[in-house]
Amino acid sequence: MTNYQEIWNKTLSILKDNIEETQYKTWISQIIPLSCDSEFFDIQVPSDFFKEYIDEHYVDIICSALQKSCGVPLDIKYHIVIDPNMGNKGTTIQNSQRPIELNNPSPSESSTQPFCTNLNPRYRMKNFIEGTSNKLARTAGINIINNPGGVFNPFFIYGDSTVGKTHLANAIGLGIKERYPEKKVLYVSANDFMIQYGDSIKNQHTNDFLKFYQSVDILILDDVQDLEGKEKTLNTFFHIFNQLHQMGRQLIMCCDRDPSELKMSDRIITRFKWGLNAKIDKPELELRKKILKSKASDYGMEITDDIVDYIAENITNNRALEGTLMSMLANASILNTEININLAKKIINNGEHKKAAPTPVSLEQIYDLVCENYAITKNELVSKSRKSLISEARQVAIYLARKHTNNSLIEIGKSLGNRNHATIVYAQKTINDLMATNINLKKRIQQLECEINNI
Repeated sequence: MTNYQEIWNKTLSILKDNIEETQYKTWISQIIPLSCDSEFFDIQVPSDFFKEYIDEHYVDIICSALQKSCGVPLDIKYHIVIDPNMGNKGTTIQNSQRPIELNNPSPSESSTQPFCTNLNPRYRMKNFIEGTSNKLARTAGINIINNPGGVFNPFFIYGDSTVGKTHLANAIGLGIKERYPEKKVLYVSANDFMIQYGDSIKNQHTNDFLKFYQSVDILILDDVQDLEGKEKTLNTFFHIFNQLHQMGRQLIMCCDRDPSELKMSDRIITRFKWGLNAKIDKPELELRKKILKSKASDYGMEITDDIVDYIAENITNNRALEGTLMSMLANASILNTEININLAKKIINNGEHKKAAPTPVSLEQIYDLVCENYAITKNELVSKSRKSLISEARQVAIYLARKHTNNSLIEIGKSLGNRNHATIVYAQKTINDLMATNINLKKRIQQLECEINNI
């Protein structure tokens, strides 16, 4: 097995189809293949922290992909590149006790590895539509794109759920990356930051964690409120914040409330207020109309002004605006009817979307609907059974949970029998692919989504 590069290329093709794009770019794309024999596939990773994360979240799916690529089971052997300034060129870690010698790759080879931003390419400034409710935040965002690390640093965006905070933060990050390609831009949720920090402590790689975060040029931290009460994590973020700010790096934070309302230490709150705090309010009527027309255009829908006016007057929530359009599409397809004002009235009057923000659907509600639709029990849904009907139901439940709730991959996996991150991503990708060719499955899911919207 000498052509390890060919094997790795085939493996990457499999992994790319089964791992979420941002996660693939962050972790898998940074792995460098070194060699392989009949037992081991040797890979280079940039740090101990990186190795531990791969080992915990992706080693099973990587080994499975390797076996498909070369026809035999292989174990992973890690070669970790240490910062040469620390006086150690590298170390080898493997999943067995068999000793092995590897040539150390050059530090320059490691430094050319791509840096993943985790930004969502859909959330761009051109489709973040300006209105009275978001004008200050949007204008400041454009200023930051042109001058990151300038007067609006840090930039603290706050407001209720679904007003567009995450969209704007992503749009700023993408704008900076396009204008300054050499800059390291990183988007991370507070929950992911917390998990990564906890892993670094557990695996005694806190220095790697700090070094990674202090190397970025633009740090975007979403859902800051999730750090309330997490004193150790907050203390670490405080030091990262100070380091980046002193170096003139741009900090952008999103939160559901004004910083003064957060239950955090005064020193953290003070730093949040150093730059600009910009609130995004719920969209006013005219902005809601603009959003509807933009979304309808994205979906290829033709909707008349009376439909736009009716929906905008009755729906005040960004996400519910899009949800109403999706419900109209689904109902029109299932019922074979036209998209008209009567359909809009039916959907809204039936309670699929209320004027106030709708209560989010829960995982349990989705699972109950799926179990009823497939005529299986909840125990069967969360079991290890691989019967085709149960397996399909489980994958549909995952697809709907990812689409219709704000629950993380970890939370969904835990609720379905402690399944891992890669399994959840694989299930979502499988259903997405099947819907393109399986008409019956697509109709079943559309039916389930109509029921979800009626909850």
